[in-house]
Amino acid sequence: MTDIAAEQAVQAEGFRRALAVHAAGVVVVTARSGGLPVGLTATSFSSVSLNPPLVSFYVDQSSTTWPWLREAGHFAVNVLANHQAEIASRFARKGIDRFAPPTTWRPGPLGVPLIDGASAHLVCAPHTTIEVGDHHLVVGLVTEARLGPTGRPLLYHRGRFGRFIPYG
Repeated sequence: MTDIAAEQAVQAEGFRRALAVHAAGVVVVTARSGGLPVGLTATSFSSVSLNPPLVSFYVDQSSTTWPWLREAGHFAVNVLANHQAEIASRFARKGIDRFAPPTTWRPGPLGVPLIDGASAHLVCAPHTTIEVGDHHLVVGLVTEARLGPTGRPLLYHRGRFGRFIPYG
């Protein structure tokens, strides 16, 4: 492994600008913790493995939602559909009840909250969590996968939400 201190790291703002050109899918990770629904928006979601079925996302170490998610026995990854930009914004805000109207959701398997209208729901058992820089890498074992009413994803690009428009 390279000694990070010996390397000249790029400045944070330049790094953010470069990453902003990468379009990312948007998910809301939800769980039931302490009897209450909790959740946050993530754009760092990725598949990890087919066998076993693993997915991952990153969460900032300073997240006030992370301690609640970490304690949950299971969590759901709600892959947002292209019409759910307001849901993504809502779950990214601090100091609000993210599950209050206009958010609509229902309890899913093992009581995990499922966001209505999402393109897909992946119910996961915690598999691995690793501190990486100023974030936690969270890996989940997918125990159930459900498709929603639409397969059109919500995307995040250059600080804005958008849609995927296929060629042809």
